[in-house]
This record gives sequence, C-alpha cells and structure tokens, in this order.
Amino acid sequence: ARSTGESIVAAARRWLLDAAGAPIAGERRVVLIEHADMANEQTQNAMLKALEEPTDRHVFILVADESARLLPTIRSRCQALRIGPVGHDELVSHLMDHRLLPADQAETLASLANGLSGLAVRYADRRDVLDWRRRIQSELITLLERGRADRFGAVSDLLDEAARLEAPPTAPAEAEAGAIVAPSAQRGAALLVTEAWLALSRDLLLAAAGRPQLAPSGELAPDIGRLGARIGTAPMTSMVRLLERIHDGLRENGSPRLSLEVAMLAWPGTDGAG
Repeated sequence: ARSTGESIVAAARRWLLDAAGAPIAGERRVVLIEHADMANEQTQNAMLKALEEPTDRHVFILVADESARLLPTIRSRCQALRIGPVGHDELVSHLMDHRLLPADQAETLASLANGLSGLAVRYADRRDVLDWRRRIQSELITLLERGRADRFGAVSDLLDEAARLEAPPTAPAEAEAGAIVAPSAQRGAALLVTEAWLALSRDLLLAAAGRPQLAPSGELAPDIGRLGARIGTAPMTSMVRLLERIHDGLRENGSPRLSLEVAMLAWPGTDGAG
C-alpha cells in the first residue's frame, strides 16, 4: 500500500527495498512480482535495481503476459520460462469454478483466449477489454472496404484506444486522447492491436479455407465466414505472416506507428485485392 502522497514509483522502490531483506524462516526469500509487464518504465527501472544486485538467498519471479513489454535490461537478467496454452475444457472449468461464469460464457471466453488462461481471466474480470477487442475487430473489418487514407487515419485511433485501455487508473492524464504516450507504452499498445489483428486474420484464414466454425472471433464478428470466403486464402495467408513478423519486430523495439501503417497497406480488400 502507498503512503499518502507517495508516488507509485516511490512505493515500488520502498517495497523492493523491504523485499530485499534477509529471509526470516527459510533459506531463501522468494519475491513474486505479478503483471511485471504492466509496470511503467520508471517502475521497471526501480525493479532493475533489485535485479542487478541479487544475493544467493533471493529468488525474483517476474510474471508477464507479454515479455516484450519488459525493458530489455530486465529481460537480459532473467531466465525465461514459457508456459503453454491450457486445454479448452480445462480452461472452461476454471472459469466456471473460479469466476463463477455460466457455461456458455465460459465457453465463449475460453475460445476467444485460445488457451491463454491469463487472457481468459482478464476477459472475465474486465469487460472493457472484451469490449475493446470487439470494437477493434469491427473497425478492422470495416477497413476491409476502405481506402488507404481511411486506413492510415485509423492507426492513431487504434493506438490511442489501446494505450487508454492499458493506462494505470492513477494516471488518467496519460490516457487522454492526444496526450504524449511513453515509447514503452506506445509499443505495448501496438502489440495489443497487433495481437487482436493477428487473431482476426487467422480466423479469416480459417473461414477462407471453409472452416469458419473453428474461428473464435466468430463469437464477436458473425460475418467472419462470409468475409473470409470473399477475400480468399492467399491474401489472408500473406497477411498472417506479415502480422507475425510485425509482432516479432515490435518485440525488438520496432516503430509502433510505422509497423501498423505497414499492416494497413497490406490489409486486403473484400474483393481479394490489397
């Protein structure tokens, strides 16, 4: 908890200093930092100080949904352990048991999350995230029939809305439209957009291949089947590959705005042409 008037960064530094103390009962003290990738740049720099000078009696565990949002200096000091997707039935049961969702809602969220338990729980806990995904996919579908000017104009709006979605509640000024967003936050927003875009593109590819029933995005965008058939498999295959490269590039500090503009240039039209 923060003291009155204490900033988040100051509170993080104080907490990390306390956590760096000697273990009391066991041989080691384990420090678990959840949602480490959601911390802003200043807070991550505060974490970095603790990670730079570890002792053999401390173990720091950083949990991140998207490791690319961590500073490169933090990633270089960590040993990555990736956890694979959870089975669909197991994820549905988890949502029903621990989030008390009805079976139909649990099925929908498990499908949309595609085996990512953290994402499924986030959808269950934050309706605004699920609503954002619906809006962005609807916007991208609309842009299938728009020209380049409209597509380029949409990039700023997509980035701004994703940045507002991820902005901490204690910093509302940073979430306002038109506000200057830190490079790390803008990259995180671009990653969010790219991930939602990639999910939609993969589902359009499934639909183009005649398997729309396997497309999770069909839960939010019922026109997936019709649109995929109109576009065709070849354009969607190229789009999926491009978005995968863009996603990897953003992880390596690629330009957020330029990356999305490149994707907009390649986004195919419903006549099968880009």
